[in-house]
This record gives sequence, structure tokens and C-alpha cells, in this order.
Amino acid sequence: MDSQTSVLLDCIERETGPAPAWSVIWLHGLGADANDFVPLVPELLRKDWPAIRFVFPNAPVRAVTINNGVRMRAWYDIVDFDLANRADEAGVLESVAQIDALIQREATRGIPASRVILAGFSQGGAVTLAAGLRRRVPLAGLVALSTYLPAARNAGAALVDGAARQPVFMAHGTQDPVVPLGAGEQSAAWLCQAGFDIAWHQYPMPHSVCAEEIAALGDWFDARFAAG
Repeated sequence: MDSQTSVLLDCIERETGPAPAWSVIWLHGLGADANDFVPLVPELLRKDWPAIRFVFPNAPVRAVTINNGVRMRAWYDIVDFDLANRADEAGVLESVAQIDALIQREATRGIPASRVILAGFSQGGAVTLAAGLRRRVPLAGLVALSTYLPAARNAGAALVDGAARQPVFMAHGTQDPVVPLGAGEQSAAWLCQAGFDIAWHQYPMPHSVCAEEIAALGDWFDARFAAG
């Protein structure tokens, strides 16, 4: 294990029952922290689901260029408002390695990659998609909310054999002022062309989540558990 992943990220964990059979690793957005999506667990859960371990990691604290260099939790530096140049690619790859280490830890705890779902909101969703492209051992699925595919110009080179076997749930707000709807649509179209099975949803909301979205995500989780 290299220096990027020698120390596992600090995480909050919630288990919905004894001996979890599945894991969901959920990445927060820029400037938030591991607590951000913990309250979503009871809203998402359904009574007939298997026991799940939800893992909410904290992104490292780093300076963010577009925020005048202020240090905050971020999965990568944001160097430009233009989406084509927004993501610091080295930072994205560092975060991908850190998430891979968490996936490996789940395997040591008895949950293989085939029963791990990787989810993320905004910047966390961008890392989720970047990680998904590079997965030689496919995950059960990817969830990318209010986000985009970072460094899209290099995405084709990053895509590995077998990665497109991972189903993807994407959702976006039509009134999103942070990541425009069009950026999400373009990313979904690229992934679809690359062979991914994309479940695309959009809602009349800003850069946030809504009840209808969580219900649709629950249906998608149903399908993942049935397939697994």
C-alpha cells in the first residue's frame, strides 16, 4: 500500500443490522464532512433489505483555489469554475486511491467488492465516477448525485476493461447553480456511450437532494440487492 493510502480516512459508520452483508461508502461534497449524509440512512432504508454497513469518510483538509485558498474538507482542489478544467487531476487520483483502500478494508471484513456500492454527492460524486472508471474488479453499483465526470477529456484513457459492468444511478437538479444540469447530462451521455447502464433522474431542485430522489434511489438499491 502506498503513502497515499497507508493511513485510512477517518470515517463514521452506521450498521443497520448484525453481520452486514453489504457496504455503502458515501462521499460528501466540498466543505461538508462525514456527518452530512448520515441522517439520510433512515430515510433510505427499507424493511426487507439485508443488513448494510454505511461508511461515511471524511475528505482530507486542503486549500481550495477558487475559495481564495481557504482550507476545508475537499476530495480535490478546484482550480477553475470551468468544468473542463475544474478538477485537480492529481487530487482526484489521490482520493480514488484512498477510496480503494476503504473498499479493500471492506473485503477484509467479509464484504467483497461485488456487494459494495460507492456513492457520492457533488465533489464526492465526481470521485465516485472517477473511481468507477478505474475499477478492474467491479462494484455492485455507483451513485453520483448532482455531479459530473471530472477530467472528461482523459476519461477514455482511464476506463479499464470490466468497469462498465457497474450500474450507475445519477440524479441532478434542474435548477443547480453549482454543477449545471448540462454537465450532469453530458457526463451521463459519455458513460452511456462507454457502455455503462445509467439510471438518469432529474428533479426541480437546486444543488441538493429531495424526497423523490431518495425514493428512486431506494428502488435502484432494491435492484442491486436482488442482483447480488
